[in-house]
Amino acid sequence: MFRETSMARLQQGAGLPIALFIITVLTLLVAGMAQLQQAGSESVSLQIQSQRAFFAAESGAQVAVAEVLAAGDCSAVTGSVTFSANGLSGCESAMFCNSVSADIDGGPAEETVFTVRSDGQCGSGSDLANRSVEVRVR
Repeated sequence: MFRETSMARLQQGAGLPIALFIITVLTLLVAGMAQLQQAGSESVSLQIQSQRAFFAAESGAQVAVAEVLAAGDCSAVTGSVTFSANGLSGCESAMFCNSVSADIDGGPAEETVFTVRSDGQCGSGSDLANRSVEVRVR
C-alpha cells in the first residue's frame, strides 16, 4: 500500500501541463489559419477591384478614341467618365489625349497620331485599385 501511495504522488499534476500545451498549440494553429484565410480574402477582393479598374480604363480609352476619331482633334476628349453600369458601378476613368504629326508611311504628307491614355480607378481606402491603358490612333 505504501508503494501505491508514493506512485500516485509522483504522477499528480502531469496531465495539466500537457493539456495546457496542447490547447496552446491548437490555439496558435487556429489563429494562423484564420490569418491566412483573411489574407486570402483580401487578396481576392483587391484582384477583383484591379480587374474592374482595368475594364474602366479600357472603356474610358474606347470612349476617348471614339471622340478623337469623330472630331479629328484631342480637344473633343471629355476628360472623365463615371460609370453606372452593374459591373463598373462606382468606377471612373480619367482620359488624356496628345497628338503629334509624323511621317509614318514615307508619303508626302504627315499623318496625325493621337495618343490616348485612360486611367481607371475603382474602390476606396484599402480596396482602391488604379489601372492605366494607353492607345495610339491615326
